[in-house]
Amino acid sequence: MKGKKIALVGFRLNEGGADRVMANLSNFFHDQGFEVHVIIFHDSIGYPYSGKVFNLGKLKSQKNDFLNKVKRFYHLKKYIKQYEFDHIIDFRFRINLLQELMISKWIYKNKAIYTVHSSKLDVYMPNNSFLTRMIYSKSRAMISITRAMQQLIIDKHGLNNIINIYNPIDVSKIDIMAKEKVGLDFEYIIAAGEFDKDTKQFDKLIRMYSRSKLPEKEVALVIIGRGEKENYLKSIINELKLNDHVHLIGFQGNPYKYFAKAKFLVLTSLFEGLPMVLLESLAAGTPVIAWDCPTGPSEIIEHENNGLLIENQNEDKFIEAMNTFLINDQLYQNCKRHTVDSIKKFDLEQIGREWLQLLNNDQ
Repeated sequence: MKGKKIALVGFRLNEGGADRVMANLSNFFHDQGFEVHVIIFHDSIGYPYSGKVFNLGKLKSQKNDFLNKVKRFYHLKKYIKQYEFDHIIDFRFRINLLQELMISKWIYKNKAIYTVHSSKLDVYMPNNSFLTRMIYSKSRAMISITRAMQQLIIDKHGLNNIINIYNPIDVSKIDIMAKEKVGLDFEYIIAAGEFDKDTKQFDKLIRMYSRSKLPEKEVALVIIGRGEKENYLKSIINELKLNDHVHLIGFQGNPYKYFAKAKFLVLTSLFEGLPMVLLESLAAGTPVIAWDCPTGPSEIIEHENNGLLIENQNEDKFIEAMNTFLINDQLYQNCKRHTVDSIKKFDLEQIGREWLQLLNNDQ
C-alpha cells in the first residue's frame, strides 16, 4: 500500500465512538504504508491518530453563516482535488440532504466509502429511499457496523452496495492503558457516554441503580462523560440522595483503566450502532450488562458467558441482572474469564485486514 493516499473524513477526533474508530483506523492504515489524511469539520482533537490533519473547524466562523459554509466547502473540494486520494472514507453524520448531495456528486464524485454507525438510519441517509439511492447507490460502498444494521438498510432502501465490517478496537493498546492506576478507592460499576442527548438514558440508569441492591452494598455507580444534560443528571442524583454513591467524573482520555477496575459495565441505551464501550470494557477484562437494543449488543454479548443481555427497556430485568452479578459470584467469574477472548474478532488487526480486502477489491 506504499504511496496510496487515503482520506478519513469525520466531524472531529474527540469523545465519540465513530471518532475513536476513525483514529484507530488512521493508525492502522499508516502502519500499512498509506499516506493518511484526516479531515475534520470541528476543531476538536483528543484521540491519538496518525497522518496529516486538515482541520476545517479552524475555518468555521462564530456565525457559521451561508458564506462561511461555502468557504469551507470550497476548501474541502480544493483539498480533495489537490491530493487525488485513492480512497475516501466518510464517518460523519449526514442529515442535510442538499449538503450531502453536493459532497457526494461534486466533491467526492461517487468515489467515497460511507460508514453507518447507528440503527437510527436517518442521521446517515434520508428516510426517502429514492433520495438515499440517488445519493449513495453509486458510491464505492456503504459500511454497516453490525449485521442487523446491514439488513435494516437493505430492507428499507434496497441498496446493493452494503458491506458489514465491525468497528475495530486495539486490544493490545487497551491492555496496556488498562493497567494504569485510578484514583478511586471504592468498589463501583461503570457507564460511559455523552450527556448531550437522551440516547444513553443515564437518568434511567441512575434510577434503576437506586432501586438495586448496589447502594446498600456500598457499590458505587461511576459515569464517564460530559454534556449539556449534566446538571439534569446531578438533580436526579440529589433528588435520590445518591451524592455519595453516584459519581460523574467527566471525560477521560483513558477510560480503559476505569473499565478495568470496575466490577462490571452497564449500557442502557435507547438505540446503538456497535457500542464501543462494551467492546472496550470486555477488552479490559470487565463483564458487561446491556439492554438488547437495536443494534449491537446482541452481536457482542454472549449471554452468561461474557455478560448479561437483557430484554430491551425492561427495567425490572435490568435491576435483577445488576443484583445477579453482585450475588452470583460463580456466574460473574465465568463471565469475567471469557471477556477478552470473546472479542478477538473485533481486534484492529482482524478488522484492518477486512478493510484492506475491501480497498484492494475497490481498484
